[in-house]
Amino acid sequence: MSGISWKMDVGVNHAPAYQVSGRPFATGSINASTATKIEFPYVTRWIYVMNHGSSHCRVGFSQAGVGGTNYFSIGPETGSETNFTQRLELKVSEIWLSGSNDVSVVAGLTSILPDRVSGSVGPSWSGSAGVG
Repeated sequence: MSGISWKMDVGVNHAPAYQVSGRPFATGSINASTATKIEFPYVTRWIYVMNHGSSHCRVGFSQAGVGGTNYFSIGPETGSETNFTQRLELKVSEIWLSGSNDVSVVAGLTSILPDRVSGSVGPSWSGSAGVG
């Protein structure tokens, strides 16, 4: 028998990776006036998206999603109130933003590398194939 047949990398269905606290990820002042990809260094455990801008922000899982109809929207900041999502329990390697010039993203990351969610439609889920 050649090689190490029992050695396997951690993948997206590895439950213990989601049972521990996530590694912190935060980025702010994102200008997503046009479709902008946020790539995570590891697969996410959860995500928050905050819109500090004065226009709606589209959030999707592919460029096709935010450019089409497969997205959700976060309203603009009103007065001293920032609009944001609830905690989104999602295992993704990237999200796409569009429409706002001031967005922040906070996420908890697993120890799973992004290439473990790669498939025939790319490293994440396409807005035109199965996310509708």
